[in-house]
Amino acid sequence: MPRFTPFPALRYADRQIDDLIAPPYDVLSPSDVDDLNNRHRCNITHVDVPRESDGAGRYEQAGKVLREWIDAGVLEYDDAPTFTIYRMRFTDATGAARDIAGVLGGLEVVDEGSGGVLPHERVTPKASTDRLDLTRATGANMSPVWGLSLADGLTDLLAEPGELLSSVTVEGVEHIIERVADAERVAAIATKVGSDDVLIADGHHRYGISRTFRDEVRSQGLAGSPAEDTLAFVSELVADQLSVEAIHRLYSDISFDDLVAALDTAFDRSDAGTPSAATLAEMNERGALCLIGPDGNGQWLTPKDGAFDGVRSLDGAWLEHVLGDTPHSVTYQHGVDHVVEAATGGRAMAAVLIRPVSVAEIERTAREGLLMPPKSTFFTPKLRTGLVVRSVT
Repeated sequence: MPRFTPFPALRYADRQIDDLIAPPYDVLSPSDVDDLNNRHRCNITHVDVPRESDGAGRYEQAGKVLREWIDAGVLEYDDAPTFTIYRMRFTDATGAARDIAGVLGGLEVVDEGSGGVLPHERVTPKASTDRLDLTRATGANMSPVWGLSLADGLTDLLAEPGELLSSVTVEGVEHIIERVADAERVAAIATKVGSDDVLIADGHHRYGISRTFRDEVRSQGLAGSPAEDTLAFVSELVADQLSVEAIHRLYSDISFDDLVAALDTAFDRSDAGTPSAATLAEMNERGALCLIGPDGNGQWLTPKDGAFDGVRSLDGAWLEHVLGDTPHSVTYQHGVDHVVEAATGGRAMAAVLIRPVSVAEIERTAREGLLMPPKSTFFTPKLRTGLVVRSVT
């Protein structure tokens, strides 16, 4: 089972953090970074998002800025190892009120395939060394991995409030940060998370980078260093603690006629009208996917009887099965409006809207040691960066 440890968290001294925190680096556009940089000279993006335009020394500069902030008291370490309860309260896409509670701590970095910390989907490789270069230069974990604990009772253990540090509402989501310093409660949380597997929900690439960095530290003869763990937000794998949306498929390097011909081997098509947010709800009711053509019109894709016998009941797996022998390229897009825009604007030849994966299927994947197709799940809301920084040196 994975080790989960408290650590002396590095936090902003100013508890008014609205202008200091940011979304994760990998969802930010260049204009987003400009806006966040301009909001405050100490916004976390000045460290967490070095840009190529900043030149070859951008990572070293990020590390220098972080150390300057620590020396100036902009960021301060907790006096002792702590955990941080992180709550997110919001209304999800279905109109349901959500109150997600998880804990920020140090999650053990394990070797691939050794168990304890498990991937839940196949990962598309990234050639970029950006996160590794940043970790080397800053000696810190900036953005947390999101882990799902299979241990029953973690949510109940986090129900009691900790010491309130900050609360900020961004885009309809209230982010609440509470410190847990009591030794008995810290031990209880560590024991609970460490009693069962943790499934990586978001941040597979970051976790892989942590493994590479850990191995580099070990090669220097430094055993038992903070690099043995990585910053993670861990919440319980239960339905009311998760808001899971779909990431839809964009197809290119194939004609629309050839794509339709392949899909017709396993699906019955019928008119679905103009796709909208309401289409997603109807897909669930129908048990169907939705094809979007270059003209922006939708067509229901209803599975033929027996077409997917022996194939896992995942829309992404169905599409891989049907198109496995048909040459094509696939990319991924969240949001119906963006998908329609891609299909009609030439960024893709066509698109297919898929349904979210159920929490039960996510747990089955973990328990059976299976992997979903890439980009099967989109966990919301996105965790904020800058609430906690963790030293790895």
